[in-house]
Amino acid sequence: MNASRLMPGPFLLVVTVALSLTHRVAAEQPLDFNRDVRPILSDKCFQCHGPDEATRMRKLRLDTFEGATTALASGTRAIVPGDPESSELWKRITAHDVDERMPPAQINKSLTGREIDILRLWITQGAEYQAHWAFIPPKRPAVPEVERKDWPLSAIDRFILARLEREGLAPSPQADRAALIRRVSLDLTGLPPTIEEIDAFLADASPDAYEKVVDRLLASPHYGEHMARTWLDLARYADTHGYQYDQARTMWPWRDWVIAAYNDNMPFDRYTIEQLAGDLLPEATEDQRIATGFNRNHPITVEGGIIDEEYRAEYVIDRVSTTATVWMAMTAACARCHDHKFDPISQVEFYELYDFFNHVPEAGNGATNQFA
Repeated sequence: MNASRLMPGPFLLVVTVALSLTHRVAAEQPLDFNRDVRPILSDKCFQCHGPDEATRMRKLRLDTFEGATTALASGTRAIVPGDPESSELWKRITAHDVDERMPPAQINKSLTGREIDILRLWITQGAEYQAHWAFIPPKRPAVPEVERKDWPLSAIDRFILARLEREGLAPSPQADRAALIRRVSLDLTGLPPTIEEIDAFLADASPDAYEKVVDRLLASPHYGEHMARTWLDLARYADTHGYQYDQARTMWPWRDWVIAAYNDNMPFDRYTIEQLAGDLLPEATEDQRIATGFNRNHPITVEGGIIDEEYRAEYVIDRVSTTATVWMAMTAACARCHDHKFDPISQVEFYELYDFFNHVPEAGNGATNQFA
């Protein structure tokens, strides 16, 4: 019997495309939940079936394995690992009836054919969930085999070449020496090489000519200046207060401390301790006290009529949020008002961290601050 007589033409096209995608994706590597699946569920499903109990529909959670595999009121399960045909999720995202299909039309977040295909393949492969990637201990992967054995110079090259070969691509020709010194100079110092530096490199026929360039760049004061830029931005460095008056303040000694730390190759544990609590170290040096300027980089208001305690609390909250962002590489600010919806930080934990910074003798108005 002709399938086109059983369903409308457009739906047949969708099914055909989905089936063709299934064959294509199935031939690829096993799916990774954080890379391939979580973005789809987060964008298209978590609004109604995520961590927020206030907006959750039908008591269904798709952000956890337990929630997705628990029996619903109807007796069905959203996900039956290994069996998409028995999974209510698969049935609903491919339903022909628009009133049954998920996501619902009114939220304007329909799934693409490839996204549908990925979800089916993920269920088929066992519907494995993962913690946030930052909380998964790293494991050294096996170095992939490659066809061009003579091209890789390191294990990293083999990963790059394996992907190129999988995509049917070949590596680009080796860059000439002028391009090479320009690239490494920009990477390590943010500055292009001088004409004299290029000429010296081109004239150096020694086998370690490139290594000598790298050593010179790492010894340059511009290395620390370049590498510190991102840290300074994250730590909200400025030589003014911010807010409406934006009055000047002297923070450049802390900036120079950060640059010197990079140029001196300071160990990261010491770098962390001195910025967060250098003044509390036994017999703290002037440099260690300067390092704690990290905690003073927040905006400071001098507006008349403010409530001092309100802004004093804002400064503490700024330190908590910035410390989390810089050292934990994750946002904690959401937990100021409620348990974090995506990262594992509770509101209680936010204010436990708040307590560490809540003992500085200061007022909320910068014009009257008495810094200890």
